[in-house]
Amino acid sequence: MQKFLAYPLSIIYFVFFGLTLLVFHPIQWVCFNLFGYKAHSASVALLNLCLLRCTHILGTTYSFNNPYEIPSGKPKIIVLNHQSLHDISPVLWFMRKHHPKFVSKKELGKGIPSVSYNLRHGGSVLIDRKDSKQALVEIAKLGSYIEKHKRSAVIFPEGTRSRTGHPKAFKPTGLKILMKKAPSALIIPISINNSWKMLRYGKFPNGIGNRITFDVHKPIPITDNIDEIIAKTETVVVEGIKI
Repeated sequence: MQKFLAYPLSIIYFVFFGLTLLVFHPIQWVCFNLFGYKAHSASVALLNLCLLRCTHILGTTYSFNNPYEIPSGKPKIIVLNHQSLHDISPVLWFMRKHHPKFVSKKELGKGIPSVSYNLRHGGSVLIDRKDSKQALVEIAKLGSYIEKHKRSAVIFPEGTRSRTGHPKAFKPTGLKILMKKAPSALIIPISINNSWKMLRYGKFPNGIGNRITFDVHKPIPITDNIDEIIAKTETVVVEGIKI
């Protein structure tokens, strides 16, 4: 019965999702070209709030639990497990005051209204998964960027999303580079739960009636022992995943 209801709800959801992307694309252009970074950043935050609201059509609810005071004016590296594309908008909205920037695959940098524009102009980096040298150079640029501007890098060290919610082992290379290029950054571990259920039937229909949770863990300062920090971060993130 639930899957039967998911079909019409998913159609309605995709209509509103697509309209939101189309409406915000020119808004982003105007904000970026006429008013600069702050206006563009505000438009991106509002875009992602609207995308998040679109998922309410599917009965999706969110809980973003952050009991810690995360300081502004300091670079951050936000480290999360990855379960679906529905991980993105909540992070961009709920962490908006920390100016999150993403490490994204280059295919997302063109052809998608609003999304591609933000990835190209908002400070994120686009990597070629088939070209490791290019990917490492771009990740290094992002590390230097957040160190200079006191903003945040978002990275999913698993590399690809988990289709079942079970965490995959971290691939530490990209995270190591960010840490080396942004030595004053705080590591912000976050555990995501239930986002994978949005794609439990595949790309269509979407799963319905899901409660997606984001649990922010205690920030971890970077020390000289980078491998130890990465291992600690992975342990904290994984322990917060409920299967």
